Amino acid sequence: MAKVTVPDHGSFDVEEGTKLTLALEDNGVQVLHRCGGKAKCTTCRVEVMNGEFGDLTEIEQEAFKKKGVEENLRLSCQVRVNGDCEVKPMMTVESSGLDAGPRPAE
Repeated sequence: MAKVTVPDHGSFDVEEGTKLTLALEDNGVQVLHRCGGKAKCTTCRVEVMNGEFGDLTEIEQEAFKKKGVEENLRLSCQVRVNGDCEVKPMMTVESSGLDAGPRPAE
């Protein structure tokens, strides 16, 4: 099990290998994922404050290139929890007033 910490939401344990966006959502952090986990909208991006998710995937690189996204951000729909981490969602249901979007696949 890995510990995921989210500012203002506390910490929770998740099984390693779990897609980050699903770990967040299943533990009450309503991160947006408007495209359903297809890396098209970048609404599920999180700032990685602590922990390691490996190199950016090609899908993330392409999405960030189109959107001009900053360093230390990852798409939570494209990475899996592989150890303890602390992340800060950039867009949530609460902060945006939007519906989260379709649930990404496992």
